[in-house]
Amino acid sequence: MPLSNRKGKVTFTVLVTGILFIVGVATLKPKPERAKREPPPLLMVEVIDAAPKALSPTIVSQGTVAPKREIDLVSQVSGKVIGVAESYASGSFFRASDKLIQLEPDDYQFSVVRAKAQVAKAEEQVAIEKGRSRQAKREWRDLGDSTANALFLRQPQLAAAEAALESARADLAKANLDLNRTSITTPFQGRIRQTFVDLGQYITPGTRIAKIYSTDVVEVRLPLTDRQASLIDLPVTFENADTINYPSVTLRSRVGGKDYTWQGKIVRTDASIDIQSRMTYAVAEVQNPFKEDPGSDRPPLSIGLFVEAEISGRQMANAVELPKNILYRGNEVLVLNDNDEISFLTVSVVQSDSDSLVTNTLKPGTRIVGTRIALPVPGMRVDTSATATADTRQAKDGDLL
Repeated sequence: MPLSNRKGKVTFTVLVTGILFIVGVATLKPKPERAKREPPPLLMVEVIDAAPKALSPTIVSQGTVAPKREIDLVSQVSGKVIGVAESYASGSFFRASDKLIQLEPDDYQFSVVRAKAQVAKAEEQVAIEKGRSRQAKREWRDLGDSTANALFLRQPQLAAAEAALESARADLAKANLDLNRTSITTPFQGRIRQTFVDLGQYITPGTRIAKIYSTDVVEVRLPLTDRQASLIDLPVTFENADTINYPSVTLRSRVGGKDYTWQGKIVRTDASIDIQSRMTYAVAEVQNPFKEDPGSDRPPLSIGLFVEAEISGRQMANAVELPKNILYRGNEVLVLNDNDEISFLTVSVVQSDSDSLVTNTLKPGTRIVGTRIALPVPGMRVDTSATATADTRQAKDGDLL
């Protein structure tokens, strides 16, 4: 056999053997097992089952304590200040009808003496005219005539004398009144904010003596938005004061590192809405703010103190309180269907603060997602296995705007 044919057979045999080996290896090698793809885990959320019920909200505002009555005490007469009371000083307290200032009374005492003399003279003239009138009547009767003119009977003269007597008595009353006005007294119980005159000073009618305010009642003007005002039974109509149910208010302030409270009532509102801020101002009154509280170190409710107010609102039906952080786009929450799929629901927020909100548009049994979801997509399923059913929460003190 020629050498070239032998080489060709060997090459062919090796080539066929290699191809068969490659095919065998490719055919007989084990197939890789396909990895099982697990579904992504569901997001675990808390669910709140809505249970609407009646709720009395608390509305929060703030303001500054001010006196209900504050006046300038002025002099009605002139004179030199010859005496001042011990309590006549800025910040001092006084009782009703306390004498603060005494003016020199001598001139007014002289006027009283002169007025008394004028009264006595006028009384004498009246007596004389009455005697003359009776004598004229007798003389006319003796003449045998039943009629006589008024002038002959001295009736005009008697009337003039009686009028002069009334004028003299009025002058005496005025002199006594001016004398009494030299003692300048207080019209109510209160405190002196500022004094303007002092001992030895000469004053004239209309001179300001002091600025004083009453301490039996103080008030606080509390700004309210339209939504806040709608939650309170404000006394804005003309009613009998004995039948009005004034909303209660708790005033809070921090003094000396401690928190203190005072109780009051909303008694009225300003006559109109503020045209700049569009706020309604409710006025709260506190009775006897300077009265000591036995067994307590609570300070007085001083004028100028800044306070926070918690006002009791009218009772709302079908109210549900929810955490504020589960609100989306201002007025939407996430709710669940029977398949634990989420969807957005628009609610009416009637009250809110930084931590909670109150709505009255949820139906009983509505399942609300109580966990904040970063990117919620309608239809997305969630895991509710760790659900903690939450009942309607009562409004906390100071939690409402």
